[in-house]
Amino acid sequence: MKKKLIIDAGSTKMEWVMMEGGHLIRRFVTSGFNPNYAGPEKLKTILLHEFPMDLESPDSIAYYGTGCGSETNCAMVEGCLRSRFTDAEIYVSHDLMGAAVALFGQGRGIACILGTGANSCLYKDGKILDKAVSLGYLVGDEGSGCYIGRKLVRSYFYGLMPNDLRALFEAKYQLDLRSFIDRVYHQPEASKYLAGFTRFAGEYKDHPFVRQLVKECLDDFIDVFVMRYQDCRELPIGFVGSVAYYLHDLLKECMEKEGVMMSEVMRSPMDGLIRYFSVD
Repeated sequence: MKKKLIIDAGSTKMEWVMMEGGHLIRRFVTSGFNPNYAGPEKLKTILLHEFPMDLESPDSIAYYGTGCGSETNCAMVEGCLRSRFTDAEIYVSHDLMGAAVALFGQGRGIACILGTGANSCLYKDGKILDKAVSLGYLVGDEGSGCYIGRKLVRSYFYGLMPNDLRALFEAKYQLDLRSFIDRVYHQPEASKYLAGFTRFAGEYKDHPFVRQLVKECLDDFIDVFVMRYQDCRELPIGFVGSVAYYLHDLLKECMEKEGVMMSEVMRSPMDGLIRYFSVD
């Protein structure tokens, strides 16, 4: 029976699944990869040192990755995979396609990514008909973990955070301004670092200040990534990503306020991709 390797590649981590004859035989996680911020050597290193040595090469590969919205990046990823799996049939697409397939299969709806980053697309019958403009974490990614984390830490340094919450934040992170500035502006993976503060929002989401901050961020996401589609109030709207998963109750409130329908929410698209390829 033929073996199929499915890869969901994010900036923070990559999730891998090997299937044989429609059945799951191995599932594992490695370091993340984004071709917008790292060169091919990083992906080749992951393939060399983190891919299990005892796992046989696949007959086909389906790679869905962040940063794969351009032909150049797709070609680079395909080349790296080809260097490791010389005889495999390889398909590379962006993470939005992976999210859409995981959520809707061959159906239709609005597929949203809401994790470290944010994006959305209008999907029907296996095709993306329209998608939002992705401006990345410096300018866009409204509602994402990076976006929420940035607003949280800004409220801390600006002195806008209530004293009780500030004490909890200080105890957890022990931040000083100089090291924070260095970490954000002079060290790699700033978006991942900022997104890490969203865990604090998840822990204290019932605090009025955090609740309001998070809901404002999620309102921004809905305005930019959901309401842009003309049929948004008639279509199911599905989500993948840690922010949507852990803050789904607040997200649901914000969605209901706008009269849009929240459907399935997945922490990772991999469960949906396994479901899809098990009957493919």
